[in-house]
Amino acid sequence: MKKWIMAIDQGTSSTRCVLFDLNGIPVASDQMEFEQIYPQSGWVEHDPNQIWDTVLLTCKNAMKKAQANAAQIIGIGITNQRETTLVWNKKTGQVVYNAIVWQDRRTAKQCDDIKQTKMADVIWKKTGLIVDPYFSASKIRWILDHNENLQNQASKGELCFGTVDCYLLFKLTKGESFKTDVTNASRTMLFNIQTKQWDDQLLTLFNIPKHMLPEVFDNGANFGVTDLFGADIPILAMAGDQHAAMIGQACFKTGQVKSTYGTGCFMMSQLERNFRLSQYHLLTTIAFQFKGDTHYALEGSIFMAGATIQWLRDNLQVINDASDTSEHANKVGADNPVILIPAFVGLGAPYWNADATASIIGMTRDTTQSHIITAALQSSVYQTYDLLFAMEQDSQKKINEIKVDGAMVNNQWLMQFLADITTSEIKQPINIETTAQGIAYAVMLQAGLFASLTDIENAWQCQNSYHPKMELSLRDALILRWKQALQKVL
Repeated sequence: MKKWIMAIDQGTSSTRCVLFDLNGIPVASDQMEFEQIYPQSGWVEHDPNQIWDTVLLTCKNAMKKAQANAAQIIGIGITNQRETTLVWNKKTGQVVYNAIVWQDRRTAKQCDDIKQTKMADVIWKKTGLIVDPYFSASKIRWILDHNENLQNQASKGELCFGTVDCYLLFKLTKGESFKTDVTNASRTMLFNIQTKQWDDQLLTLFNIPKHMLPEVFDNGANFGVTDLFGADIPILAMAGDQHAAMIGQACFKTGQVKSTYGTGCFMMSQLERNFRLSQYHLLTTIAFQFKGDTHYALEGSIFMAGATIQWLRDNLQVINDASDTSEHANKVGADNPVILIPAFVGLGAPYWNADATASIIGMTRDTTQSHIITAALQSSVYQTYDLLFAMEQDSQKKINEIKVDGAMVNNQWLMQFLADITTSEIKQPINIETTAQGIAYAVMLQAGLFASLTDIENAWQCQNSYHPKMELSLRDALILRWKQALQKVL
């Protein structure tokens, strides 16, 4: 009888389920998009019921495609959009408000107030995070403040807070399991990443009762059991999407870098066991933890990457599909006078400006749709360059290789432009959906199918690589053009 591993990849714009064989090869998958809710400018929400429905449907559809039944699945792994915040009733499982998405900026004023106090430095040293609406803590506070009697319910132990992984686990186990993993916990702004405990001082700052928070485990653990697919299946691994991608990319040694191009773009540089705070506005985060062995990473977060292309498609309606962008970029070429600053929800690392707004700069009478579409593509690369520069300053070392993944890396024009601007070799793996791949590997570690991280390193394979080709004088001129446009926005 064939055996399978199920990876649930719950992302910002879609949910995917992938079934892997016991060699870690994907054999069947299903994916569904769901609604993005924008109640006000700068607010982004998801309907948790839609998220849950897409999880159940994609899992069942993937099983059907593989002709698999629940008895054949040896374990489930969950990887998820991070920081997105849910609060629900502990007895009923009913959410008290929509999920507030990581991109949401409604708590910018509260975060700005904290930045003016000594607590900003305390938070940075304990969590590795810069005070920002991006993270979960201020979102929890907002939910409790803006819904009647919730603070009282929270104080009585009637409410649960969780990121998406925790919520899905709770639902999959019918309320039996209220747990999260160290990577998701490390993105809440409430978790001390050195002691690896929820921090009482930070909980007091945000007035969040400790019993609202889930128990924290390694990325590989016995998280619970679900019987929703016809037989008991153990849930053996959980990790935030970027951390799962780092596992999937086999970035385990100091200085190895992966960059994921999904809804946002997230670059992580491996620190191994060496906890270090960034001096260049990057985040320090737990990369992953197995059997109590903690690896740390530096991370830079770009809030809008694939989401900018989605904006071209859904809002401007100038493309029908993301693949259409290549034709426009080939027409315009790299030397595009138009710069798009995609600050639709502020700017993340290394700028950390929650108040910045999106702009298109450099348009003339000759500007066409193709220039704007190309500028949207280029914006992800220019922001990646800024992250890479910060990482190199932090480490005092040139980064010569970047492992890339996510749907955008299928765009060969974009990947060549990335190599040209960063002057690094760009390596694309055979399976670009490394979030699902990484959480499947984590299940395999927990189930004993892999003995160590070395087995994952041996399994990683490169499909395409890109090397710098652009004249350095043009590269430098393009970077200067980007920086001048960025300063106008900042």
